[in-house]
Amino acid sequence: MDERPNDFSLFLAKNDSTYKSQNIMPNKAIIITIGDELLIGQTVDTNSTHIALVLGEHNIEVIRKIAISDNKDDITETLDEALKKADVVIFTGGLGPTADDITKPVLCAYFGGTLVRNAEVLEHIEGIFSKRNLPMLQRNAMQADVPDNCRILFNKMGTAPGMLFEKEGKYIASLPGVPFEMKYILEQELMPILKDKVHSERVVLHKHIVTSGIPESLLADRIQDIETAFPAHMHLAYLPSLRMVKLRITSEGLDAHVLETEAQQVVQAITERVEKYIIGYEDVGLDVYATRLLADRKLKFGTAESCTGGYFGHLITNIPGSSRYYKGGIISYANEVKEHILQVPFETLAAHGAVSEETVIAMAKGALTQLEVDLAISFSGILGPDGGTETKPVGLVWMAIANKEGRVETKQLHLRYTRLTNKEAVINEGWAFLRTFILEHY
Repeated sequence: MDERPNDFSLFLAKNDSTYKSQNIMPNKAIIITIGDELLIGQTVDTNSTHIALVLGEHNIEVIRKIAISDNKDDITETLDEALKKADVVIFTGGLGPTADDITKPVLCAYFGGTLVRNAEVLEHIEGIFSKRNLPMLQRNAMQADVPDNCRILFNKMGTAPGMLFEKEGKYIASLPGVPFEMKYILEQELMPILKDKVHSERVVLHKHIVTSGIPESLLADRIQDIETAFPAHMHLAYLPSLRMVKLRITSEGLDAHVLETEAQQVVQAITERVEKYIIGYEDVGLDVYATRLLADRKLKFGTAESCTGGYFGHLITNIPGSSRYYKGGIISYANEVKEHILQVPFETLAAHGAVSEETVIAMAKGALTQLEVDLAISFSGILGPDGGTETKPVGLVWMAIANKEGRVETKQLHLRYTRLTNKEAVINEGWAFLRTFILEHY
């Protein structure tokens, strides 16, 4: 195994000594999500993930996430415990207009307040119903009732305002459970307040290295000596996903400049060790890295999808600015569409079947012609749980890329997951395939 350079070891050792005597106390936060639908699995909690990311950007450490039911005792007991451990507590959920939305009256009573109708919030709610030409009910007007001892976090995206309470130097916020409303209030209303109220000398620095084409275990083995030499204030997280492993290097201290210099040394050491597998240094997905190449090289791109059902194209259009390079896609789920729209020869389908190298090549070439693009990718496969045969089992997938210069490359996959996970795996393999093709030919 490669030895760590001596100067790198000495650099880390020197810097670690500057932190050993420092008692760095980060601000701590607890996120509490409210709703029976979260506990029974009916709704996936994305709110706490987003809140944790935003708090982390402001050096507020999330130490716990808790999901509880719409129950008064659960809310008050959980808040009691949270205030013993955290400087910031953020609730989401339970602020709607129905009987099961009890967060507001419970928190109002907890902090000894009285609900009063706020004229500005009421005017805002009335405006929303007027623009939608909908009748406004009494229960809608009651959403303008807010505790008289809270700071209103105005909700321009909806009818339920957020609330911010303060108790003994600690801050308790309550935000709507609707994700886009929660995000707006968190970022535009709450965080500008907290960043002025919650101070910490602690600096948290994250660096990312994104790799593809190397398994997590082999990657860890390659850089084991580097990780072992990390000082106490630095740690490394491995974040594996389909076709990709992200490394997150986290350092904590008081001197941002020292942390930055130190982290760059670590990134450089890891890069020298596994450079051929590194695709970037930003915490973004393979889709972003691949489509950036399309944009940078001013290429026009199209898709021909069978088993993925337009999912690849859907993800492209989620990326801002994708119209610069993406012209469109053809979803050819049925053979008739492959034949009549993509011009896949009937003889090819009859001789080789829809899931074959020959068919995906013809699909990619057809997309080139029909969409008038510089290059196109195609997918056809059997994602399961049924539909497989002895010669073409479930999990068999073919993909192809063709460009107008006549280059064609194909790839075969043998997947073993569930139907939806197989689809995700195909998509990620497609991004990696596209990225490699562009780098090699443009």
